[in-house]
Amino acid sequence: MRNSVAIPSYDAAPRPRLPHAKAIGLIAAQLAFVAALLWFCLPQSFGGRAGWVLVSGTSMLPRLHTGDLVLVEHQPSYHVGEVIAYRVPKGQVGAGHVVIHRIIGGSGSTGWRMKGDNRTAPDLWYPTNRDVLGAKLLRIRDAWLVLRFLHTPLFLGLLAGFGVFFWIALAGAEESDREAAEETR
Repeated sequence: MRNSVAIPSYDAAPRPRLPHAKAIGLIAAQLAFVAALLWFCLPQSFGGRAGWVLVSGTSMLPRLHTGDLVLVEHQPSYHVGEVIAYRVPKGQVGAGHVVIHRIIGGSGSTGWRMKGDNRTAPDLWYPTNRDVLGAKLLRIRDAWLVLRFLHTPLFLGLLAGFGVFFWIALAGAEESDREAAEETR
């Protein structure tokens, strides 16, 4: 009597796990990047701590210039000497406008005394902590140039065109990779 041993047959080579691990790592890195952006840069209007202020005027020279973009972040407390952005309180001239100046006195409950670095007189407004958008965290010099460029129809059209081009090109490459994999089987 003959003993027969079943030999397993492998029609297809085992797939390497590296591409899946690479894809998972890439997705995890992207999610971490988006989470960091949301943590630090999510606007206050969406429940975040960040606010963006585009500087206009000369009141904060030499530190802040017209066209600078300032990231401000809401803090639990503020102190004298800190640069903050605030909305002009309701019921006062200019109500609702955003001003970015330095705290020179006062308190968050009774109202902060504010003054621009390039001014001789303090502001007419006394914003409370409810009016404060946040303290200066980051300054991006001359950001208005980039913002202006990003809002041009030509740039937006080119961006959309490149997006469609790469979407079609990458989708075609993926299909040809699948066809090549099927032919080798």
